[in-house]
Amino acid sequence: MDKTPFENFDLTTFWDEEMNNSEYARENNISEPPTDALIKEIEEELGYKLPESYIYLMKQQNGGIPVNTCFPTTTPTWGDNYAEISSIMGIGRDKSYSICGGLGSQFMIDEWGYPPIGVAICDCPSAGHDMIFLDYRECGPKGEPQVVHVDQERDYKITFLANTFEDFVRGLVNWEVYDDVDED
Repeated sequence: MDKTPFENFDLTTFWDEEMNNSEYARENNISEPPTDALIKEIEEELGYKLPESYIYLMKQQNGGIPVNTCFPTTTPTWGDNYAEISSIMGIGRDKSYSICGGLGSQFMIDEWGYPPIGVAICDCPSAGHDMIFLDYRECGPKGEPQVVHVDQERDYKITFLANTFEDFVRGLVNWEVYDDVDED
């Protein structure tokens, strides 16, 4: 039997309630939880099997802004030692920031020239100049993708972040707390 995603991880405090209750988040980020039929349609449209941990998280809340938005790195991205996200894209096409929405994965590949390595999963505060992707290059379209940062401003430089989506989510830290530690 497979393990349940996010065991011993408190998802009740994962999402930023105040930010996700904003009109902006409701209009652009958060959709109704995806049905199994929608998940299958989206996977077929994308050409990739979505990670079980991502599906599990989206069934709790389908897209939005987490409390912790900073992922520490050893390689500089837009920050000296972290990658920052604005939101996690939900499963669907009805919101601008859903993986098949107007500003979703295929848009970023087609219109912004991001490499076709997988699925754009998180937008960043740079307004499109860097993104977080599920990277299927090593595992193939049905495998467990790694999570990477792609920097459009640095000739689409790819920086490894985590082995799995769940590892990525578990590795997110609070930006204000991380920024204070970083300044010491």
